[in-house]
Amino acid sequence: MTADFSFEQVDHVQLAIPAGGEVACRVFWGGLLGLAEVPKPPVLAPRGGCWFDGPGFQVHLGVEAGFRPARKAHPGFRIRGIRALADRLASAGYPVTWSDEVPGQDRFHTADPFGNRLEFLAPH
Repeated sequence: MTADFSFEQVDHVQLAIPAGGEVACRVFWGGLLGLAEVPKPPVLAPRGGCWFDGPGFQVHLGVEAGFRPARKAHPGFRIRGIRALADRLASAGYPVTWSDEVPGQDRFHTADPFGNRLEFLAPH
């Protein structure tokens, strides 16, 4: 089968947050992880949440009624300086759980302020 399309890259990932979670998002994604907040389009801004810009991707945090954290589903971020990031997260009180289940990678999982699972990885 010949494809008449091709994937280029992941544009963004969306994670759910509870109502009122924007301040915690700004502290975690902006302050701790160093991503730049970008304004949401005006038509979407009244819904709450916030967006952050990374190198070649965005993270969208959207308010979800009846919020429950994603404890299995997760985005995976390839990181340079993974041990420094793990130390920064641990020092800020976030859990860092290392895993050697995937050969050739240093990787760990943590959770955002609301319990959403996040994975960070680096080839070794």
